[in-house]
Amino acid sequence: MNEVGNNVLEKAFDFAVRIVRLYQYLVQKNKEYVLSKQLLRSGTSIGANINEAQAAQSKADFISKMSIASKEARETKYWLQLLCETSYLNKEQVHVSSLLEQSEELIKILTTIVKNTQQNLKAQKT
Repeated sequence: MNEVGNNVLEKAFDFAVRIVRLYQYLVQKNKEYVLSKQLLRSGTSIGANINEAQAAQSKADFISKMSIASKEARETKYWLQLLCETSYLNKEQVHVSSLLEQSEELIKILTTIVKNTQQNLKAQKT
């Protein structure tokens, strides 16, 4: 695995740990089960898909897995924003705003990886 792959995988894992802890908080303190479950699924799926991409059978397979990770990061950001707008979370709190920033960072990194890999694949074919 290359350095970039390690870096984004570590970031996604750290993010997933924070999402699991947030899920536990939402369930225990707010008795919120529906939105938090969606958040848990998408937030932990990011790293799982990046990890799968590391064993991709082809560049196309790698692009597919990383694209799914990117989509999951976007979905996670959506659930975080929805939880803020419905007053389950307060985006003014540092831990919430940093989660939103982390999700945005993952989206940017994954989008860049997908675009660069697509361009490299296209260049190899010509």
